[in-house]
Amino acid sequence: MALLNDLINLNLTESTTKIIAEYIWIGGSGMDLRSKARTLPEPVTDPKKLPKWNYDGSSTGQAPGEDSEVIVWPQAIFKDPFRGGNNILVICDAYTPAGEPIPTNKRHAAAKIFSDPKVEKEIPWYGIEQEYTLLQKDINWPLGWPQGGFPGPQGPYYCGIGADKAFGRDIVDAHYKACLYAGINISGINGEVMPGQWEFQVGPSVGISAGDEIWAARYILERITEIAGVVVSFDPKPIKGDWNGAGAHTNYSTKSMREEGGYEVIKKAIEKLGLRHKEHIAAYGEGNERRLTGRHETADINTFKWGVANRGASIRVGRDTEKEGKGYFEDRRPASNMDPYVVTAMIAETTLLL
Repeated sequence: MALLNDLINLNLTESTTKIIAEYIWIGGSGMDLRSKARTLPEPVTDPKKLPKWNYDGSSTGQAPGEDSEVIVWPQAIFKDPFRGGNNILVICDAYTPAGEPIPTNKRHAAAKIFSDPKVEKEIPWYGIEQEYTLLQKDINWPLGWPQGGFPGPQGPYYCGIGADKAFGRDIVDAHYKACLYAGINISGINGEVMPGQWEFQVGPSVGISAGDEIWAARYILERITEIAGVVVSFDPKPIKGDWNGAGAHTNYSTKSMREEGGYEVIKKAIEKLGLRHKEHIAAYGEGNERRLTGRHETADINTFKWGVANRGASIRVGRDTEKEGKGYFEDRRPASNMDPYVVTAMIAETTLLL
């Protein structure tokens, strides 16, 4: 095993200019990540200089067997924390051979919204709080929970420390450092209210980069849990009963919101979001009705309300924003399994283009 680890950790820069590029794309479920690697002759830092590639879409639920070729277009590059050196992770989106985006390619439509001059002018910032649950591999039960049983009630676990409160911190810290190494703008981590549940935050990120960074961070997390023999779940309500669900609270601001008089701009944007509440809920993740019940720090799924410092609201405005008269707001509705391209683009579209 020592020899195997030595080979895995070989520094390729000492013997070749060639690099390994891991191409990553979203599979047919809209949540499953797929990847494969290829050798490139030299280091690359611009995704436009990377070759397009293809894969068998009939094996990912994205194409029929008789016409199975799907083309991946490189869109964003991150340093590879697993292989190190000049090796890279490549976030891609998927197209037909004719160049049409396939149905699961949500990035293409998002990029159109973010390239609209009205949106570009406002430089939208996003900060996404990605919650997730670590599960024991063979029994699909939260890490640290007794098999077939339950831990003590919620209370001591949020930001808790100690072997009886924090389960999986080595995975969380490994992920944190790996994201920083990769160049992802990860801004923090914390233990969540339900034991075995954690959160990482990405941002502030501008426009389409927020989606690229969340997907890259999810990929890195899946790879680390693979190594650790643990399963990561993005289910918005992994355990029934008196346990918190998992969300992806999305913090948002525009240039106008961040400037003097921005609080009035924020209130107008929230009003627009309220008018499209049903459309947003429909796009904010599957199974969200199990989470948005009006309990466990959520608003009821059928009700739109906002408030200052109210974690039971659909939209929360921070005390600092109210006090300073400018800043940002938090959309608390997105589920942990949301597509960040869909959510970020929809918020921009509703608040800036409609």
